[in-house]
Amino acid sequence: MGQKQRRSLIQTKIRNQKTNKKPTKPKNKQKNRQNKKTEQKRRESKRNHMKTQILESTSENIKKAAEIIKKGGLVAFPTETVYGLGADAMDPEAVKKIYEAKGRPSDNPTIVHIGRASDIGQLTRMLSPGIVNLIENFWPGPLTLVVNKKPKVPDVTTGGLGTVAVRMPDHPVALELIRNAGCPIAAPSANISGKPSPTTAEHVIDDLDGKVDAILVGGMCRVGIESTVLDMTEEKPVILRPGIITADDIEAALNKDVSIDKVVLQKTSDGQGNEENAPKAPGMKYKHYAPDAQMLVVEGQREKVKSEINRLKDLNEKMGNKVGVMLFEEKAFIEAAHDFFAELRELDRQGVDIILAGALSATDGVGFAVMNRMMKSAGYNIVKV
Repeated sequence: MGQKQRRSLIQTKIRNQKTNKKPTKPKNKQKNRQNKKTEQKRRESKRNHMKTQILESTSENIKKAAEIIKKGGLVAFPTETVYGLGADAMDPEAVKKIYEAKGRPSDNPTIVHIGRASDIGQLTRMLSPGIVNLIENFWPGPLTLVVNKKPKVPDVTTGGLGTVAVRMPDHPVALELIRNAGCPIAAPSANISGKPSPTTAEHVIDDLDGKVDAILVGGMCRVGIESTVLDMTEEKPVILRPGIITADDIEAALNKDVSIDKVVLQKTSDGQGNEENAPKAPGMKYKHYAPDAQMLVVEGQREKVKSEINRLKDLNEKMGNKVGVMLFEEKAFIEAAHDFFAELRELDRQGVDIILAGALSATDGVGFAVMNRMMKSAGYNIVKV
């Protein structure tokens, strides 16, 4: 299959988816102390709850958002995968604000978004033939490449690693924002760290209103799960995070085998990820995608899964729990990817206590990617039938 045919196939795939108590002080001193505490809290609240601009994605507003990025501010914006929370990737102080707004661990690397494929040269010294091949086949699009970074890329942007994760998004608002800002934009998902990723502006507002400078409204994301992350720093490429661009897609483009990191669908010793090494991609180490409700994944033959979900639903409702069910159509992997995070957030909005989810087949590349998110959302809480 030629490059144009393969790229067309990927684009078609995407388009088709839907206090301790203090001793009592004299009254005047206690009152003064309370006044000082009140003033301190007021100042902290003012710092932590800025006025967030909610901007429709017009050309004028995108330019306004780009100016915020240039001045070291934070802007949430739509991409084809999920909404990202962006800052100038080359400004360490700006990137630190991302971690503060999200409550994100400092060793969890960000993905740097670029407006033109050639801009990757700002971030890494040398491109192998394999990297060039992948860029030609899949950019712009939901593929992130982990490459060795140039020294000028701030450590805070890469979680202290000698590598940097880069992609060129396939969304007009994202590309216009990056190009107007005139800099690469570091942008993890625009949510509170550990919560389900946002696929609408409403999700971003729920999590980050008052914590970021602006939110660009751009409709629902086409893909619905984050990009595939591929480590290209080793002899054999390694998928660090699965996505809608599958191992089969990548192997066909490179004409060589790729491997999948062992932590992708595996619960490790801390129940979250590999605790011995710094994660090379988002989602590898820390708790991710978790709804407020408790979640259980039921895995097995389709009819048995349905039966067990109904049994568990009835049992929990009799105990007074509000139960939500997530059961996608069999083999509807693209639709499941598109809807997964949105359904998690909707069930949280409904205030359910328990979510019962039917597992997808992990033999399909996209199904495997959705299962990666589903398992992490449930904290690897699985029942096999």
